[in-house]
Amino acid sequence: MVDGLAQVAGQAALTVAVNTGDDDDFHGLRVCPDLDICAYTLAGVVDARGWGFTEDTFRCLEGLATYGREAWFGIGDRDMATHIHRTLLMRDGATLTEATADICTRLGVEATLLPMSDDPVKTIIHTPTGRKGFQEYLVRDGAREEILRIDLTGADAARPAPGLLAAIDAAETIVIAPSSPVVSIGTILSVPGIRAAVAARRDRTIAVSPIIGTRPIEGPADRFLAGVGETECSAAVMARLYADVAAGFLVHETEPADTIAAVEATGMRAVQCDIVMLDRPGRARLAADVLAAAG
Repeated sequence: MVDGLAQVAGQAALTVAVNTGDDDDFHGLRVCPDLDICAYTLAGVVDARGWGFTEDTFRCLEGLATYGREAWFGIGDRDMATHIHRTLLMRDGATLTEATADICTRLGVEATLLPMSDDPVKTIIHTPTGRKGFQEYLVRDGAREEILRIDLTGADAARPAPGLLAAIDAAETIVIAPSSPVVSIGTILSVPGIRAAVAARRDRTIAVSPIIGTRPIEGPADRFLAGVGETECSAAVMARLYADVAAGFLVHETEPADTIAAVEATGMRAVQCDIVMLDRPGRARLAADVLAAAG
């Protein structure tokens, strides 16, 4: 979605609020997966697999495995340089916002990337076999287990990143990307002040469903919904979770009439179109549809 909006509106017009609840430390380095994917994508250096640096090698990770170190989180050699640079900047006193701006400048990114907060927030997944960090649950263990509970540790005490609330207030259009309303987007909105700021601009906010029918387009959104007590995975549930912050909701063109009625019963305006983004032209197409729907 970020790439599509950058193609249609131009990077200079784009401010991106990014989830940091999935951040973690690996090998003594601060790793920010969502910030890095956005930065690499906007810089045109993201690998075709959708994460990491293009055509990266993994010799350092292989070497760590040789010494018995955990190597399940795929950090490439060029990607490792980003994490080293960020960690050194923050060790020397830079905030995450400042470190992110430096990385973006050096990669040639014109858009403004803002972490949701400079304060630490950690997504904790409780499963039948124990408490796990987000990356442990999703990457190491493949999101196979039932989720009993989700905690956003530190969210209550976190403050929005500098400039984020002002950017929300000044935005011509606010787009909620098709990701999880529980984690990811939900984590951003959990930071005190952010949800209220978006709700105050509800008439200029449009969300995109990550669900078609009863299945997520990608990722285990159904498991995350179940983890917060939702018994159904559908666009109608998504609409209910976003009804206070978004006036418009893009759903897939194949959604039946009863789903559209359920979305509109929340007070949102349903817009049907092809919400699947298979390639860069598909991203631009959907971005154009989102902006057109926003009016």
